[in-house]
Amino acid sequence: MKLALHPSVGVGRLGNSPQSFYLSPTTIGGLPWDSDQYGNQLGPVSQFKDETGQVKRQGQPFKIFQEDGTELTLESPNVASIEWTVHLANKKAAWYQYSELEGNLLYGPDNSYENRGVEFRNASSTDRRSLIVDPGPRTISGAQQQLVIDKNTVPEGYPATFPPDEVEYGVPVTTLGELMTDNQGRLVVLGGFGHAGGSEPLTSYGGSDTWHDDIADGPVYCEVTFNDGTPSQTLQAWIIIGSPDFAPEIVNISTLSDTMLDVGVRAFNLIPELYTDGVFQSDYRVNYQRDILPIIERFKGYQWVANVQSMSAFASNDFDYSDNSDENRGNREQYFSYFREPNDKSNPTPDQSQQYLFQENAQSGLFPMMPLNSGSNSVSNTNIVKFLALNDTQHFMLSQWAKGMFDDNENYTPYPIAQSDQASVGNCVGLPMCPGIEVTWSLQNPAIYESSYVIKDQKGKDGYNATGLDPSRDECEGGGCQPGDLTKRMACPWQADFFQCTVQYINFTNPSVNKVDGAPLPPTYYSYWWPPQSPWDVLTGELSAEGQKAGNLPAGQQMNYARGINNFVQMVEYWWSLAFIRNVNTGNAKYPYFTETERNTEIFGFKEVGVGAISGNPDDNETTIPVFYVEGDTSSMKAKSAKGAALASVLEKKAFKKISVASGGLGAPRSGTRMRR
Repeated sequence: MKLALHPSVGVGRLGNSPQSFYLSPTTIGGLPWDSDQYGNQLGPVSQFKDETGQVKRQGQPFKIFQEDGTELTLESPNVASIEWTVHLANKKAAWYQYSELEGNLLYGPDNSYENRGVEFRNASSTDRRSLIVDPGPRTISGAQQQLVIDKNTVPEGYPATFPPDEVEYGVPVTTLGELMTDNQGRLVVLGGFGHAGGSEPLTSYGGSDTWHDDIADGPVYCEVTFNDGTPSQTLQAWIIIGSPDFAPEIVNISTLSDTMLDVGVRAFNLIPELYTDGVFQSDYRVNYQRDILPIIERFKGYQWVANVQSMSAFASNDFDYSDNSDENRGNREQYFSYFREPNDKSNPTPDQSQQYLFQENAQSGLFPMMPLNSGSNSVSNTNIVKFLALNDTQHFMLSQWAKGMFDDNENYTPYPIAQSDQASVGNCVGLPMCPGIEVTWSLQNPAIYESSYVIKDQKGKDGYNATGLDPSRDECEGGGCQPGDLTKRMACPWQADFFQCTVQYINFTNPSVNKVDGAPLPPTYYSYWWPPQSPWDVLTGELSAEGQKAGNLPAGQQMNYARGINNFVQMVEYWWSLAFIRNVNTGNAKYPYFTETERNTEIFGFKEVGVGAISGNPDDNETTIPVFYVEGDTSSMKAKSAKGAALASVLEKKAFKKISVASGGLGAPRSGTRMRR
């Protein structure tokens, strides 16, 4: 009997609600699932926040399947026991400073951290291992069991390492989450509470000394014991604990599932009829429903979280995209001509497709090439990738579609990957990766995989689970991953991705330069990073009179998503006040209507400022500018509504310590502008 554990890479998400949680989506772009206290799945999620306005955590269930697709649980007649072991860790404080694409070994050995002279976080620390948040492995079995991952449950003899219980700023990290089992013994992994804290003032967006947060990742082991003489089996998967997904129904153009598929196709012979011996096969027929339509639908979805009108045109169906006839070939090829080719990482020249914004045509003028997002490095001047391209496999499939090498059949053969494996990571960012949101460019490197969609483990069940973790090894050199390796390159505190990584001013005239003296080289173009994960332009959705009074806006107005959070320190403290963007027209999938929901509007104050206050001309006060800001005291929140009183109570009980920033400040944001319209 051969068993399989799914998803192969699961995704949980942070939240600050003390008890409430929901379960991960089971489809790409699907809603998560409500759950009871033991992780038993109920209906689609009703609310993303609890009654006090705090964000619920997202738990990731893991399930065991037999070869015929039937699930194995404690209720299966031949199962004696199912034992789960999970080892979560956070290695951020022990890793290198955030450095865009420096360190990415896909650009060659000369691009290593050491060769590039990238400094460590907490460089003065001589005990590098003590910087890791490493609670050690945790084991759970049976049904309806729960286990918190903190200092009180460290396995005997394991050299666990935790950050200090007390910090000068923010909130200390004391747990990386918990494990539980549902009624049938399935595992559910929950992450931490979005905490971040340290004892020195913040010095940068990407990583400051003494700071930790509770983002994490690590392996999941499952040992199944039978009662009929069948030999026991041990299975392995991986879990990533990422930041909240504030727009879960809106999907990135290139997802983490697309990244893993690309690695599987080009490095693990996943689909040999598509890619063999280092070459995409020109006679391969793609399927419109499986390979092309999802990309078009994602273009359409971006309009709800970003203003990219030119990209919306590519979901306009101005001709029949599903028609593979020769008569329609000219339309398809013109459509495809607007897509950049992916850069060749082995080619050091900057003169490549992703460095250019426009398709230039003497007859038709200028038009931005697709997809119109930032590339994976539109920030620094090393390994420049200015604008986004589809990954190699996506781009080839679209080229086959343009040629007419496709079928339009809803009953298509799925990829040879479990649907649950694709769904879990399909709701994460795959491109661009600078660094990304949940994980970064290391997931593009075949060295970290055992096989398609399967993370290569450094055999921790017999190794690091007993001896502790290595703070300095680079899993991209081979040898497998340890807990914390997939998330250690991300920003610390994690909230930087929601203040720093939103829009980007990108130079479009010089392919070899992004910035001069720390500022984007003009002229620039206004681009977005990953709007489905970090929205920017959204529609207000408050429909009640009381709600509109508290939020100071009507329904249906397009506004900046993070309005009122005016500095990085506020984002670290008030990230949970942000809205969840949902399709409120749930009865008709053809006509979605995405608006803000559950925004904690009472936390924010509002003023209309006359332009005359700036221009000095009183006549200009006939025009006003809306200004949102965090209320200075909780009494103002309490006066607004019952919800405001509940939010004020939460803030008064929080142990959050006011954050200080280094005297030199944090520098200019990555985009080069502080303007947050």
